Amino acid sequence: MLKYITPIILLTISNVFMTFAWYGHLRYKSKAIMLVIIVSWLIAFFEYCFQVPANRLGYGVYNAFELKTIQEVITLIVFSIFSILYLKEGFRSNYLIGFVFIVLAVFFIFKR
Repeated sequence: MLKYITPIILLTISNVFMTFAWYGHLRYKSKAIMLVIIVSWLIAFFEYCFQVPANRLGYGVYNAFELKTIQEVITLIVFSIFSILYLKEGFRSNYLIGFVFIVLAVFFIFKR
């Protein structure tokens, strides 16, 4: 059981760092672009410290297509929470409908 959940936990932590590295600077638009790039790269370092082990441990338990699908679903969940709580953006019904279609894609990817 642990071998199935560990990659998912590591990918989730990785995605939190990734989301802040990619989008956290949007609240600081007045900061110099070079400063934003450097800070983003520093945050991304920690993202890789979780992402690489997640894929190493997960590959074999999941195939590459399944790992990527898991990562994308986690990214959407983390990004949605981030957008609502950190960027203070609204969540619209068309986003939910789009996510439902993504869940259907996940179903077909994991279907044996």
